[in-house]
Amino acid sequence: EIEGLTRAGRRALALGDAREAVGCFRKALLLSGGTASPRLRRVCAFNLGAAYVETGKPKKGLEFLLQSQPSEGESGEHLGDLYFNIGAAHEGLRDFPKALEYFGKAASHDRAAQAGSRAGTRVQMGCCYLGMREPARAARCFLDAAQTYAAAASPEAAAVALSRASGSMLQSRRFRAAEIAGVLAQCRSLCESIPDPALRGKLYHDIGVGYSQIRIFSLAAESFEQALALCGAEPDRRREAALLQNLGAAHNALHSFGTALGWHRRAAALHSALGNRRAQGQCFGNLAYACSRLGNHEAAAENYLHALQAFRDSGDVQGQWQACEGLGAACFHLGDPQKAIGHYKEAL
Repeated sequence: EIEGLTRAGRRALALGDAREAVGCFRKALLLSGGTASPRLRRVCAFNLGAAYVETGKPKKGLEFLLQSQPSEGESGEHLGDLYFNIGAAHEGLRDFPKALEYFGKAASHDRAAQAGSRAGTRVQMGCCYLGMREPARAARCFLDAAQTYAAAASPEAAAVALSRASGSMLQSRRFRAAEIAGVLAQCRSLCESIPDPALRGKLYHDIGVGYSQIRIFSLAAESFEQALALCGAEPDRRREAALLQNLGAAHNALHSFGTALGWHRRAAALHSALGNRRAQGQCFGNLAYACSRLGNHEAAAENYLHALQAFRDSGDVQGQWQACEGLGAACFHLGDPQKAIGHYKEAL
């Protein structure tokens, strides 16, 4: 009966039915208390503890995981799994140093384990370092994990690890732009072999953001367009709006102002439909800037006014200041210095 409950619990976890899994493992643990096998009770305690951790109850999970530790002299063949789950419980409790200690123990017991298990441990360690605000150390963990995943022919996991590595590298400010660009290029090349369109689209979006931050706007625009092409396969209107906005901004940075206009207009319309006034204001501001650079100062002034109202509606003070400054410049170019001065004063 215990074996049947254990199989049912694992099946439920695989199907994402956490409540059913916890129920099965709890019944199995209760039944194991009536047996003469301490080892069986520890296995049942481990299953229940790991299920609690997976379902977002780390404190309860840790309680059962600690009960599942083998006694002195007993075989510790599954200690890697136990230490990993204890580490995950501590991570869930935001006790990152303790989590790292257990993930380190898991790694030392995982040398003979599958590459995916070793890489997963490195990913969790990277997450802990991010929690401790040590992004440079996190980046190195994610890079190690990506290398292991790639060697194990797991391109999806390798691409996700590289994406997280690039984000951590940017956050740390300890890496040169060329190093970050190299990681983004690796991630981008792996994307081609990922069959899941939703994951591929998310990765292309993140790659585009990374290229924007190191000011390689041509590759940023290409990545955003690749991500946008995948939005139809997996509709996500908010991501689509963000991609349109980022595409417009990238073309502004490339001085492709005529091309940028269309992206800005589409982004503003979609943000309006989604009720995101602040983002809509940013799009109007970008559109106004593109218009001004194309010499259409009347359109620039109109769009800066739209941006100003959107920023007022959303309480964005910095946005209001930028819109007023833009309005002042547009009015000056339109030959109305009095209005220009009024807007400049408002910006002050």
